[in-house]
Amino acid sequence: MAALRQTLHLASLAAGARHAVAGSLAGSCLADRRLWDKLPAQPGQGSAGTFDWFFGYEEAQGLLLPLLQEAPAACPPRVLDVGCGTSSLCTGLYTKCPHPVDVLGVDFSPVAVAHMNSLLEGGQGQTPLCPGHPASRLHFMQANALNLQPVASSGSFHLVLDKGTWDALAQGGLPGAYQLLSECLRVLSPGGTLIQFSDEDPDVRLPCLEQGSQDWTVSVQELGPFGGITYFAYLVQGSN
Repeated sequence: MAALRQTLHLASLAAGARHAVAGSLAGSCLADRRLWDKLPAQPGQGSAGTFDWFFGYEEAQGLLLPLLQEAPAACPPRVLDVGCGTSSLCTGLYTKCPHPVDVLGVDFSPVAVAHMNSLLEGGQGQTPLCPGHPASRLHFMQANALNLQPVASSGSFHLVLDKGTWDALAQGGLPGAYQLLSECLRVLSPGGTLIQFSDEDPDVRLPCLEQGSQDWTVSVQELGPFGGITYFAYLVQGSN
């Protein structure tokens, strides 16, 4: 969580310098949509036009690509990024994954979703994004991660990604974080994987995940350090 607060503090300084946004974003409630509507994509952070908490696609690909290779070969594996914001996870998977993949990024901020759709389609004079495989697809939709029913049916995704979304919701209380976990597991296929990326210590996160996903296997991998900070990938996996 310290890494997230630091990222938001730096973003607020840049936003204040360029857009005269009053106050500190880092002092806001992380579960408040108005915060994320104010947070711009910062040039020079990750891929062009994207802004990442913690780290971006390049740092995560070593974990993601093997999981996608294990997916059934009948159709491109479906990937859901909950609380995608303007992160490079979705765009990185779409443009750099050598295997076909069907990616959906959802966020409750209409500003973030509009920004990412513009980036995908080549708005504002930019070049549209090109897929790393001809069969790959990428979509962005506005949705509440606590209720994914309008955009995601049960068991429909092979891989679900959560980079800091649990962390943000937990600031408003653990019930919201547990509801997020429940929705992620609902849309996950029986043999699929949920990955939560965080800087929260395993002694804190693992008991929560084990309590909220009792019929699933929970494990953790250490990532980094990136920028001097050690992160963790919390994996919740089912069996075929």
